[in-house]
Amino acid sequence: MRIMTEQNLRDAFSGESQAHMKYLIYSQVAEKEGYPNVARLFKAIAHAELVHARNHLKELGGIKDSVENLQDAINGETFEVEEMYPAYHAVAELQEEKGAVRSTHYALEAEKIHAEMYTDAKKIVMEKKDIEIGTIQICDVCGYTVEADHAPDKCPICSAPSTQFTAFA
Repeated sequence: MRIMTEQNLRDAFSGESQAHMKYLIYSQVAEKEGYPNVARLFKAIAHAELVHARNHLKELGGIKDSVENLQDAINGETFEVEEMYPAYHAVAELQEEKGAVRSTHYALEAEKIHAEMYTDAKKIVMEKKDIEIGTIQICDVCGYTVEADHAPDKCPICSAPSTQFTAFA
């Protein structure tokens, strides 16, 4: 692929990915405000943005087998843990941006767990087996991730109560 086309597809992938996530968040806001049809509209169009992002990533050759996809995820999480979030956190502290300090801390701590989970999964998948995993609990405040039948009484990262967790069974 020619350089300009590749960069355009990378930019488009980034934009579509951000739109997908933004619209899912907007959907949650609309739902909480009592606008279920607006929420559904945001969810539907978020799905369309996901389709666009997937098409761009496919053309870029970014969709591989599960072992390679897990390694890519490990690389991304490790970069966030070792470089990106420590730097972002330091700048937020320097500039006394308390909200950014909090959000970068939350993300950094959760990303450490994600990298470990992906690493463990890759080891199993390399043996041509699927992982054995129960319910995954995610803190809706900070992103803390744990495999457990029930959410912890209190999140170890942000102290949110168990009612702030979403279960993925």
